[in-house]
Amino acid sequence: MKGFTLNVAKSFIGKNVNLHLKDGSVIVNVRVAEIRRDPLKGEVFIKCVPHGKAGALQIPLRNIAWVKLLDLNLIGAGGRQGSWFILS
Repeated sequence: MKGFTLNVAKSFIGKNVNLHLKDGSVIVNVRVAEIRRDPLKGEVFIKCVPHGKAGALQIPLRNIAWVKLLDLNLIGAGGRQGSWFILS
């Protein structure tokens, strides 16, 4: 993939992801809610909602390097890991 484009961003709408930014930071476990374009500047923003919270973030598309799709079923199973062991 040559870069994170508008078409690629559209494919992640409604999904939980980790956003890897070009400055090396990572925004962990957010749901991509929508894509907005600033009518004055023409800049594209990705609106993200953190998992389990009501607030929203707006990140410029040009700041995102790549995205990793998350499987929330695997994340939720982490708390039940201790019940899989049999103690004798």
